[in-house]
Amino acid sequence: MSRLGKIIAAILAAWTLLLLSVAVQAGDTITRIKARKNLRCGVSDGILGLSMQDQKEQWSGIDVDFCRALGAAVLGDPDKVSYVPLAAAARFSALKGGSVDVLVRNTTWTMEREAVLGVLFTGVLFYDGQGFLVSKSSGVQELSQLNGATLCVVRGTNHEGNLSQLFGAKGWDFQPLPLESPASAVEALHEGRCKAYTSEKPQLISARSEAAGGSEQYIILPEEVSTVPMGPVVLWGDDEWFTLVRWILFTLIRAEEGGYTEANVRSRLDHQDDYRARSWKELDGLIAKSLNIDPGWGIRAVESVGNYGEVFDRNLGDHSSLKLERGLNKLWKDGGLMYAPPFR
Repeated sequence: MSRLGKIIAAILAAWTLLLLSVAVQAGDTITRIKARKNLRCGVSDGILGLSMQDQKEQWSGIDVDFCRALGAAVLGDPDKVSYVPLAAAARFSALKGGSVDVLVRNTTWTMEREAVLGVLFTGVLFYDGQGFLVSKSSGVQELSQLNGATLCVVRGTNHEGNLSQLFGAKGWDFQPLPLESPASAVEALHEGRCKAYTSEKPQLISARSEAAGGSEQYIILPEEVSTVPMGPVVLWGDDEWFTLVRWILFTLIRAEEGGYTEANVRSRLDHQDDYRARSWKELDGLIAKSLNIDPGWGIRAVESVGNYGEVFDRNLGDHSSLKLERGLNKLWKDGGLMYAPPFR
């Protein structure tokens, strides 16, 4: 073999080893979590109802509850979760760099992100819509009054792109003011550097409640410019982890469909006269063996946080300070989009 051929062969061999090592690393998430005895969950840096830390350093929110369900399924304990707060611009690099095992950070599911960034969305945890927060003193009461305005957006989100499509279709213009966080966006709005801050509704409500001058000085416009499907994100290359994260989400939805709650799931699944419970238990062991986790993973997930309806109501709905309507987040049989595929 010529010297050039040997060099090419060596390069190809090195690339093969690199690709194999990457595949092994990507495909061992569950094993690494179990060895570490800790799940690292990437969350927001503080959004009410989604993921927020209180003064006692306790985390809460719909994203946090999903992480707890994952921790219960994989490790048998919903408290064996470390929450890693991430700015929007840093979330994908943190996932790809291995700082977190899963991203559950109000992240919008888009084709571009999956195709370009090498990540996979496991499903929709929360359907939301992009809206606008404005100060009452601005006199803005409808979307058309933002034509030509400077609009605050958080860097690393797709909000600016959504605005470009909407405003372009209407023949309107706007000037984006990219900022690093919701807090800095609201500060800019308060200082008059932009005419509106655009984001999803929980962010806007949270921002309004903490805004300088008091929440009564701000209003959220009734229009929404896009439907935003947000869900957990994992890296390409780990089918077992992708499957488990996806089906924990479906388990919470299916539990609501079947009337399984945080309080009754264990007792109902132990009841031999419940056909659906028997079917669930028969499948449980097979799935646990295939995914290298302990049997009872579905029970532990629901028992740790409740079914999807309980999770939504506690963090975003009637039992929360946000009081959001469920809307598209209702079960399919109630007119929403939440649906779990068959388990077998």
